[in-house]
Amino acid sequence: MIGTTIASQFPKVPPVVLVVEDEPLLRMMAVDMVESAGFEAVEATDATDAIRILEQRTDIRIVFTDIDMPRGVDGMRLAAAIRDRWPPIEIIITSGQVDAPDVSLPVRSVFFSKPYRENEVIAEMRRMASLQ
Repeated sequence: MIGTTIASQFPKVPPVVLVVEDEPLLRMMAVDMVESAGFEAVEATDATDAIRILEQRTDIRIVFTDIDMPRGVDGMRLAAAIRDRWPPIEIIITSGQVDAPDVSLPVRSVFFSKPYRENEVIAEMRRMASLQ
């Protein structure tokens, strides 16, 4: 087509967000929030599942994880592993605790307490996606 730009020939791919949440209803709500904001969501039920997904995919730009998860590795350990193995990935950590955890958050990660305001989380995801 005459006058068609390359950018219009190739639609923009939405940033991919890995949602890590062990509670099915909360995970479903988080995925809906992420997708409604125009991101692509990938689901993980726990930290082990998240690591497996991260090892298989190279397109994940943001991880949105709960702290409190069963089966050994919690969200803080997951965030530390992500920062160590996949430094470019941005991290959002959430918890039912009112305050941020006592341990230090990994560099370039953000904490939101539950219940979080969806518009604030989405604004942070958009900010993070614009950095990459």
